[in-house]
Amino acid sequence: MHRALSTVGDMNNGITSALLAGFGTGLSLIVAIGAQNAFVLRQGARRHAVLWVVAICALSDAVLIGLGVAGVGAFVTAWPAALTAVGIAGGGFLVCYGLLAARRVLRPAPGAALTTEGATTGSARAAVLTCLAMTWLNPHVYLDTVLLVGSLAADRGDLRWAFGTGAVVASLIWFSTLGYGSRLLSGVLAKPGAWRVLDGLVAATMVTMGGMLLARA
Repeated sequence: MHRALSTVGDMNNGITSALLAGFGTGLSLIVAIGAQNAFVLRQGARRHAVLWVVAICALSDAVLIGLGVAGVGAFVTAWPAALTAVGIAGGGFLVCYGLLAARRVLRPAPGAALTTEGATTGSARAAVLTCLAMTWLNPHVYLDTVLLVGSLAADRGDLRWAFGTGAVVASLIWFSTLGYGSRLLSGVLAKPGAWRVLDGLVAATMVTMGGMLLARA
């Protein structure tokens, strides 16, 4: 009985660890300054089609993360030796990603901040189409969600779906906060210093996770 309870406890701890790791990875990947985040911030600050924009961003990430977890996970399951290759590729990418974030901390680009300035879409339909284009026509989205999150999730084995769920939750919380909290966040996110802090956290997280992945591979 005691052994059974211990096994259940270990399983729960493993799931929690995978969820938190997925959450941290997902958040680190999506907080970087980009056209999608700027668009969500502007729409939220102007309270225009916010629900549609947030829903599209979060659901799109959920679908792509699911495809990554299922596809890469199935591939590794069928060819276990591929885990080493996936680990090396994913770890190397994470380290490079982290170093680029560190470079932005030390040498921020001119205008490195989000702003609510600029034209907004005139209708909910136009906002939806713009958001879909920014999400599904951006190659970095596929690299981050399908390939990177998928490879990291595959490294978790049977807990890969817990890892993927954590990444999905991170996406939902981020876009909801950015869209509905933009009235409060716009002033902060308009300051380059705020993004330097975020990039510093991203750099530390990515380099650490990348190093761990390379070590296991």
